[in-house]
Amino acid sequence: MIEYDFENIYPPSEDTYLIIDYFKRKLSKTHFDGINLSKIKNVLDLGTGTGIIAIFLQLAILQKINFIANIVASDILGEAIICAKKNEALNKIQKKIRFIRSDIFNSFPENLRNAFNIMIFNPPYLPSSHLINNDNRKNIDLSWDGGFTGFEVLLNFLKKAKDYLNLENQYYIYFVSSSRTNLTILYKQIENLGFKNEIVDRKHVFFEDLVLNRIG
Repeated sequence: MIEYDFENIYPPSEDTYLIIDYFKRKLSKTHFDGINLSKIKNVLDLGTGTGIIAIFLQLAILQKINFIANIVASDILGEAIICAKKNEALNKIQKKIRFIRSDIFNSFPENLRNAFNIMIFNPPYLPSSHLINNDNRKNIDLSWDGGFTGFEVLLNFLKKAKDYLNLENQYYIYFVSSSRTNLTILYKQIENLGFKNEIVDRKHVFFEDLVLNRIG
């Protein structure tokens, strides 16, 4: 059960379910997309919005003996954190997820450095030029405004991600990108940052392809 204020919170959409449906297929009794569940200590849902992905993962943890990871959910918007906490309570798992209001990692505590085995980020991925009334943007516009090229926010995240990944163990970063941006340039930029990117799923929606990517 997920509730939200459409005016202020990015609702669960096709990109959200692209991630969740992939996880449903790849989450077994013993492994998370090939990583042994017992090896996963911390999972980050960045840009959590309604909290739906973090809640999905927390419910999975309650059902699997070997999955004991801590779920951290973060968002730049205070309204999103309030909404996600309400949805956590609606799903009867209150105080299980750790919520942090933060612009990327700017407000993360030091004890979360080198902590995460899994990071999930459904970033704003549309170029700013696609926004309506660009001079009068609202907070919710942060949910889809990816900057001039559409992937500035994502690249800013990836530049800082290594400081918070547990590089001593296997890790994955999952993110969504859109064919409305120049994916060739994006993937080259990711390679330049020292990451190896793989497309693991995609879905065509109206005028664009939504692409689920995995860095590992």
